[in-house]
Parts: sequence; structure tokens; C-alpha cells
Amino acid sequence: MDRLTQEIDDYKRKKERITTEARQRAALFLACGIDIPEALSASAMERERITVRLQRLIERERIKGSRRHWSYDINRHIALKQALDRVRRGE
Repeated sequence: MDRLTQEIDDYKRKKERITTEARQRAALFLACGIDIPEALSASAMERERITVRLQRLIERERIKGSRRHWSYDINRHIALKQALDRVRRGE
């Protein structure tokens, strides 16, 4: 039974990871037109340019949030931060 339980847990984690990656990919592409797989496979100079762009977009979201702007979206803010972390790690 332990093996079956382990396989179920592995399946759930894998499915959650795939869902999270799909959510991040869609949010990032809709927010700023950057495709994560392309960003991760880009050259170091290109990844640095993408990193700077993501930092600028995060800062804009932060400003909108602090001013309680109607277009602020916490989910977009989180997705941008997660994408920035992934590009920095290069995974």
C-alpha cells in the first residue's frame, strides 16, 4: 500500500506542477508577450534583458497596488514574480 500511496502523491505533485507552469506561461505571455520556454533557452544577454523587463513590470504592478489602481491584479503580480525567479534560476 505504501508504494501505491507514493505513486498517487507523485502523480498529484506532477499534475500540480504542470498546472502551475501552464498558468505561469499563459499569464506571462498575456501580460508582456514573453514565452517562458524561449526565455529559458535564450542566451545570457537576452535573459538579462528579459530579467530587466520583468523587474520593470513588477515595479509597475507594485506601484499600481500601492495606489489601489483599478487595474492592479495580484495574480498577475505573483505570476510575474514567479516568472522572474524561474528566469533567474534558469530552470
